[in-house]
Amino acid sequence: MEVLTEHVGGVNNNHNNARRHYEDLKNQRQSVLHIFYSHSREMEIAYRARVTAVLRVVRFLLLQGHAFRRHDESFSSTNSGNFLEMLNWYGTEVESVGRVINENAPENNQMTSLQIQKELVRACAEEATRVIIDEIGDNHFSILLDESRDKSIKEQMAVIVRFVNKQGQVIERFLDVEHVVDTSTPSLKTTLDGLFARCGLSISRLRGQGYDGASNMKGQFNGLKTLILNENPFAFYVHCFAHQLQLAIVTMIVNIVGVSCKRRDVLLQKHHDKIVEKLEKGEIFSGRGKHQETNLGRSGDTRWG
Repeated sequence: MEVLTEHVGGVNNNHNNARRHYEDLKNQRQSVLHIFYSHSREMEIAYRARVTAVLRVVRFLLLQGHAFRRHDESFSSTNSGNFLEMLNWYGTEVESVGRVINENAPENNQMTSLQIQKELVRACAEEATRVIIDEIGDNHFSILLDESRDKSIKEQMAVIVRFVNKQGQVIERFLDVEHVVDTSTPSLKTTLDGLFARCGLSISRLRGQGYDGASNMKGQFNGLKTLILNENPFAFYVHCFAHQLQLAIVTMIVNIVGVSCKRRDVLLQKHHDKIVEKLEKGEIFSGRGKHQETNLGRSGDTRWG
């Protein structure tokens, strides 16, 4: 017994230290790799929950067509914008979400930056486009195009596809808004070709095209209509019926109001009475623009055709 005690020695002798090191080596749950993997796994689960929550907020705002941001998104702001306010509300209502967002998330992984919001919106748009393309399949389709200038003075072209689905129903889908350098025919055609290439669509399957009466769109010699017909003679052109209706309504209004001085004076008097009534009720206020001539932009009734 004395020999064994002398061999084993004290608690901190070499023999006992070697034994403890051997037991620690056999216990994989104490290894650095295991601890690091467990920690990484927890971070991955929290990250997935955070991304899912943010993505759900993004999808809801897109579905409702609401704005995301506000001019003041600071912590002290009483209203930080739809995106942040809804995410905060989501965190307070769902405990599992509240544990992985805001102060419970790493400072460099909040998933609320402007860049992250734009990337998620772009991902949702690409997913929606993919569903539309799959819905079209190998069927023939038509396009409706119109170009307009947005608030930032950028020319944009809206593209709508019209097709018949497998149930025999006529479907219209908004496909994309494309930025164009200018509204010349070559620029519009190049932009349309690029969109078709990205979406896997072919002009050979095009069976209709509809535009307004602008010369760059329906021009007989150099219009977008003609360039497409040169590639596909079956892509028949139809003048946009909504634009035809707009032209008819504008013409009728101009003719009715302008044909009689008395009728024009009556309309001006009714407009004056409504303004005075709103001023008395406090619905509108005078001051800004007082005694100044103001001019409102007219709707696009200057397209001929």
